[in-house]
Amino acid sequence: MFERLKSDIRCVLERDPAARSGFEVYLCYPGFHAVRNHRFAHFLHTHGMKFSARLVSQLSRFFTGVEIHPGAVIGEKLFIDHGMGVVIGETAVIGDNVTLYQGVTLGGTGKETGKRHPNIGSNVMIASGARVLGPITVGDYAKIGSGAVVLKDVPPYATVVGVPGHVVKIAGCPHTADGSPACMPDETDPSAVKDCPGIRVPPKAKDPIDLDQVNLPDPVEMEFMRLRRRLEALEKALEAQENKK
Repeated sequence: MFERLKSDIRCVLERDPAARSGFEVYLCYPGFHAVRNHRFAHFLHTHGMKFSARLVSQLSRFFTGVEIHPGAVIGEKLFIDHGMGVVIGETAVIGDNVTLYQGVTLGGTGKETGKRHPNIGSNVMIASGARVLGPITVGDYAKIGSGAVVLKDVPPYATVVGVPGHVVKIAGCPHTADGSPACMPDETDPSAVKDCPGIRVPPKAKDPIDLDQVNLPDPVEMEFMRLRRRLEALEKALEAQENKK
């Protein structure tokens, strides 16, 4: 129990530059309190004390602004930053080393029964205001941009933005709206994915969790770039044909 407590505190210290000490985290961080309260509520829920579990979760919601159903399964080192407005549904499953920012919803899409909330892999970052809805799977090391609404499965190492959410990068390789790679051989970040047409480069050393919420690809800009490249190629081909005449 104490090892898990220390683990929950340590993950906050590792991912929040504003956290100055474990004592401060223990007393002042609502996301930390929400996770600790959920662990107790989940214990009650799995041991048949469902009303007591729900009562604990509602009291936690009142004091922290984070609503986690007691039935949700949460792995090690979940970091909920700021916390206000975070909602995690009953059948949600969250892996290890996951980071959730304020306003994130892991919810359902209607009145379905059974499995109706998402599975979140390990080392995933979900930015503020994002919605991940339905019984879908978000792969390990994926990143969901701010305000995205994710309704389909997300592959590992993918970055998703937009409404509805779509993949714009996989393992460093930019992808256009139709899912095809956008990187070219002369670009500096052609990625290590097998279907990338770019040159292969040695993988860069990365942190276990990518918390960058700013440097996300713009799918509209990438589509215009691809069209421009195609136009340039067609113009060169047309010019070559005219020179042959």
